[in-house]
Amino acid sequence: MPTLFRFIAFLAILGGLIFGGMIALVTFVQPEPREMVEIVPPAKLQPK
Repeated sequence: MPTLFRFIAFLAILGGLIFGGMIALVTFVQPEPREMVEIVPPAKLQPK
């Protein structure tokens, strides 16, 4: 039983660290909007 409790505690701590990392990313990283340019070949514009 102690090994099961230790395993569950390890998973809980690991999940908490992952969750904390995600919260830190959301808080500290601001996305920069950028313009996207996609070149379309003229052959794809022709109707079939």
